[in-house]
Amino acid sequence: MRLLIKAAIQNRRHYVLFIFTVFAMFALTLASQVEILSIGVIARTGPDFFTLFGKEKEGKLETSAIVDKRDVEQRWAQISSNDQITQKQASDYIKKHGHVGLVNRLNAFLDEHFQISKNLTRLAAVVVVVAIFKAISLFCYRYFTQVVAIRVSRDLRQRCFEHIQTLSLNFYHKYDMGQISTRVAGDAGAVAGSVNAFLINYLQTPFAILSTFCALLYISWKLTCVIFLGFPLIVVPVVFIARRIKEFSKRMQTNNEKFGRVLFEYLSGIFTIKAFAMEGFSLKKYREHNYLMAKLEERSARYGLASRPILHSISSIFFAGVILAGLYLFSLDPAELLVYCGLLYVFYEPVKKFAEENVQIQRGVVSAERMFDLLAEQPAVCDAPDARPLQQFQNQVEFRNVSFRYKDEWVLRNLSFTVPKGQIVAIVGPTGAGKSTIVTLLPRLYDLQEGEILIDGQPLAVFTLESLRRNIAFVPQKPFLFLDSVRENIALGRSYTDEQIHSAARYAHAEEFIVRMPGTYNTVLEELGKNLSGGQQQRLAIARALVTGAPILVMDEATSALDAVSEEKIRDAILEMRGKLTQIIIAHRFSTIEHADKIIYIDHGCKIAEGTKEELLVTCPEFRQMWELMHLSKQQTQLEPACS
Repeated sequence: MRLLIKAAIQNRRHYVLFIFTVFAMFALTLASQVEILSIGVIARTGPDFFTLFGKEKEGKLETSAIVDKRDVEQRWAQISSNDQITQKQASDYIKKHGHVGLVNRLNAFLDEHFQISKNLTRLAAVVVVVAIFKAISLFCYRYFTQVVAIRVSRDLRQRCFEHIQTLSLNFYHKYDMGQISTRVAGDAGAVAGSVNAFLINYLQTPFAILSTFCALLYISWKLTCVIFLGFPLIVVPVVFIARRIKEFSKRMQTNNEKFGRVLFEYLSGIFTIKAFAMEGFSLKKYREHNYLMAKLEERSARYGLASRPILHSISSIFFAGVILAGLYLFSLDPAELLVYCGLLYVFYEPVKKFAEENVQIQRGVVSAERMFDLLAEQPAVCDAPDARPLQQFQNQVEFRNVSFRYKDEWVLRNLSFTVPKGQIVAIVGPTGAGKSTIVTLLPRLYDLQEGEILIDGQPLAVFTLESLRRNIAFVPQKPFLFLDSVRENIALGRSYTDEQIHSAARYAHAEEFIVRMPGTYNTVLEELGKNLSGGQQQRLAIARALVTGAPILVMDEATSALDAVSEEKIRDAILEMRGKLTQIIIAHRFSTIEHADKIIYIDHGCKIAEGTKEELLVTCPEFRQMWELMHLSKQQTQLEPACS
């Protein structure tokens, strides 16, 4: 519950909104009570005969079931000196000698100031005012509670998204995308909804019970004692149901994450699923989680929906008991009893709704726990307290005895090499050798365990992450394109000029297909760039890297999806940037890096050899074998069209 309150009051700007919401809740409760009293005023037709001429007990009139003629004559003489008794005389007599109930007092007040007994128009005006007050308070209550839910949900989603942006890649290995999206979007809505339920259960409900209870005591304290008999019967099912609901909510939230993951996997891997005809396999996984989800929801609904019928049955029995006791045991005036029953409904209604609202609260508590678990995650890579911006790259990048372990497996071991400014350094080796890990360590996407990486002789940790990454342009093996225009996919929200964007596209040989698109640079790409070929996507990613003007360019298999012609153009662009940019290139196609100033061959995370292409062909058998296989494959590819 504490986490729920903490989530609700994160933004202090909402305090005023919460205050208005609470006042609207209180106003609605008062409006309901006044509405019941107005019904009693309408039902009040005048002094009751059996009260006016009833027996006196301890000097007070009491309603009698039987009235004697002699009592009437005797009482008549006390009330009036002639053969007529006016309503005012009767009311004044009962007021002086009898028990004056809440309805009688209110009726007397309205009659004294507004003469409602003589003017039905004024009585109707009172009823209209009460109805308007109820309508306004009901609208304010519903509006403010909706606004509270909307804004709390908005702020929680925003805070979670801002937080996960600060987290390192280790976090994204810990949680899958389905889990993260469920917690950011789904849990925020559940928490916001439970905040409203919390305000109702722990502010409006106590106020309604206390204020209505005082009115009930005023009407008949004896009859009100009957209410206490119902509390144990109401509290026991509420507590039991709340515990069961919280248990099912936790299980539902966990299964919901798995359910979302299955759907996300299907949508992400739709090509593979279709290509291998795996629809049956996917359907089986989806059906299992879907049926489990429905089963948990049914059991949760069983407990959640059972509370109100149980409480309704209990309250109905007590209503019947109250009416019988009020009429025949305590001899209440019919108008008073009508108001009493109406107020009793106002009293019991929030108690009955308490269980339902508590279901929402328990679900929100579970969601709040999950959200704060997410917010408690700390970035594994962050700025040092004395970190400073990297202003300019001047000399070289150096890997010095670098070792990196992912979980319990060492990916890199004692790796050392330098990349002088302006040179092209290629890193090659078999699949799984650790090449991509090297280039993810350079922008500090991960922190290494041993050794250090230096830029101009300074460890990476002395620079701020933002400035470090702004000096490194990265072209990944699998480019990600946003659902936005070509221009924005290159600029990524930064204020580059058209000339800078076009120049980068020309360097990446992307402009040749961009100008053929319907809106050229303003063409909106489809989701994940589905309206582009793999090679076109890769060239846009290269343009995105070049437009930054970063002095260090990292290309991780950036030409893997390109055809031979495009690859040659990119190779020419790489050579054109020699001396202007410091380039670190990972490639399996040796034709892309054969003109590199230096080639580093690694295997199993260790550097095997380093030198130019010619040097490695002599000193590194592994490189020579890979080179010969690559050229043999290339020659066979060139011969195939001729043979056909």
